[in-house]
Amino acid sequence: MNLQKDMIEPISDEARHDERALIWSRIQREARIAVRDEPLLGALIHAGLLHHSTFEAAMAYRFSLKLASREMSEQILREIADDAFARSPDLAKAGQADLLAVYDRDPATHRLMQPILFFKGYQALQAYRIGHWLWQQGRSDMAYFVQMRCSEVFGVDIHPAARIGTGVMIDHAHSIVIGETAVVGNDVSMLHSVTLGGTGKEDGDRHPKIGNGVMIGAGAKVLGNIQVGHHSRIAAGSVVLRDVPPCKTVAGVPARIVGDAGCTDPSNTMNQLLGHDDLF
Repeated sequence: MNLQKDMIEPISDEARHDERALIWSRIQREARIAVRDEPLLGALIHAGLLHHSTFEAAMAYRFSLKLASREMSEQILREIADDAFARSPDLAKAGQADLLAVYDRDPATHRLMQPILFFKGYQALQAYRIGHWLWQQGRSDMAYFVQMRCSEVFGVDIHPAARIGTGVMIDHAHSIVIGETAVVGNDVSMLHSVTLGGTGKEDGDRHPKIGNGVMIGAGAKVLGNIQVGHHSRIAAGSVVLRDVPPCKTVAGVPARIVGDAGCTDPSNTMNQLLGHDDLF
């Protein structure tokens, strides 16, 4: 059964403000419906969602399950994640904001439980957040381990020192690379094969700074210590080597301004088509 978004009551404004309890209650209701409709997934859904009393516990379980290996046990990773969530409540807040971003922007997402269980972009981003927390605690080697396992398991390579805001969606997520000194603002959307990288062997601050509400199309490469202004669009396949002003669309190799962003919220509308005025 394909459970459409309108088949479960919509997320209320109250739920968005009282995230921790109300959103988790919504996810558990969805999980019970999913078990009813697809009993063969019952063990997976119970282990991943219904056996946990909080969002944080479910996220810690998912982190440890996906990143465990012969080199690092699931139990050790679970203890790390539980400690991170207990000591940094902002991790859960960021995870819930990212979850709502995927639900709102991705038409293939019909339930809040889907990204937690099935979407590697969401899972990789939450794993990065624990790796970043470890980095901030001075535990750089463990943070590098998390980065390595995310790259191996999800095909997403985010340096743990990179700074990423909340309400971020990484759609499909294959071959995402985000460098050490990169900064990504709030409410950013990016598709697969995006690189936020450097331009050579220089040290220091060498990676892009992405503003709030930016939409980055599939395969785009943003290189060097450059600024991408708030609410701009980067067209698929573009190579961006210079600053991008706010509320503009850039496209091409190398990218140049081809028009305005077309709206005040490109990362939410996810419109990736260039209009007639934008063609070059």
